[in-house]
Amino acid sequence: MGNWAEECEAKILAKMPAVAERSRGIIPYSAQNGRFDDMSKDRIGWWTNGFWGGLMWQLYAADPREVYRENAIRTEEEMDRCFLDYRSMDHDSGFRWLPTSLAHLRVEDSPESYNRLRLAADNLAGRFNPIGNYIRAWNDWDESRNGGWAIIDCMMNLPLLYWAGKTIEDPRYTEIALRHARTAAQHFVREDGSVCHIVEFNPATGAFVKSLGGQGLGVGSSWTRGQAWGLYGFTLSYRHTKKEEFLDTVRKIADAFLRRIPASGLIPVDFDQPLDCSWEDSTAAAIAACGFLELSKYVNNITYQEAGERLLRTLAEKRCNFDPETDELVEKCTAAYHDEKHEFPIIYGDYYFVEGILRLTGKGIFIWG
Repeated sequence: MGNWAEECEAKILAKMPAVAERSRGIIPYSAQNGRFDDMSKDRIGWWTNGFWGGLMWQLYAADPREVYRENAIRTEEEMDRCFLDYRSMDHDSGFRWLPTSLAHLRVEDSPESYNRLRLAADNLAGRFNPIGNYIRAWNDWDESRNGGWAIIDCMMNLPLLYWAGKTIEDPRYTEIALRHARTAAQHFVREDGSVCHIVEFNPATGAFVKSLGGQGLGVGSSWTRGQAWGLYGFTLSYRHTKKEEFLDTVRKIADAFLRRIPASGLIPVDFDQPLDCSWEDSTAAAIAACGFLELSKYVNNITYQEAGERLLRTLAEKRCNFDPETDELVEKCTAAYHDEKHEFPIIYGDYYFVEGILRLTGKGIFIWG
């Protein structure tokens, strides 16, 4: 690894105190002109809102400044409003309460955080359709009915159920996670190891209906962030269950990702996007890096460790802004291929990059169950 990761950590810790002080009282998603926006007032149920708190806890673990702790706890408390609005409760409970409430418990005792995790786990478990063995994704949108939709992102929410099953010694939570993971391995992961974003099932019979292109280029393409969710998510299912089937699945996904990393080390929005399209998604690189580093703990193959380090180092050298006067850290992130806007800051890019760097330097918190 050399000393580049320690040097990168030093740059992060030099930048972030000013950002944290300047960002008191907000929950950011993106940034414009170097300043974070705020989702806490009108969009408290947005799926990314836990990552700011998670970023603060990771920084606190490496540099215990009170501003990090205060920002993290405020984020956690603000999200209590979600529990009173069914529209705010969906499959992304793990993304919201693992980086906030579970991270909080990793640092200090908090009965309130434990309570939030129990509420979130129960809600996530309640979205399970036992007929098709999948966790329903989003709620209905206006007149649409999405009861049969499941998405690859949910693999990263399953650790909330693994945590609940282990913590309260109730196997129902673990069983739900296991069944969803097996369904995802069967229907989301293609023979070549590429991953689709959305699968539609018949909610009344459980039958597979079709795959949908979702946030990638289209049906059959390899949306890179979905590939990263699968890589990290199935690795975490192996970590929590030690089921070899998940290790087999994730190695297919990991190898498919490895084959398609460009020579530059910069990750496109979709591995199948046209050659004349240069759009990048730095979040996919950061998430995949964390997945590769976690996978390397269970597979005797230095390639995965090296891939994780290479992705992070490329971001550090080419796509990070370490200026304390600029709020965002990771640049050139993209939410979806067909969105109007591309290559802008997204908070989970910052979160996963910092998680990855602190994983390398041994100072981070493990929050995924």
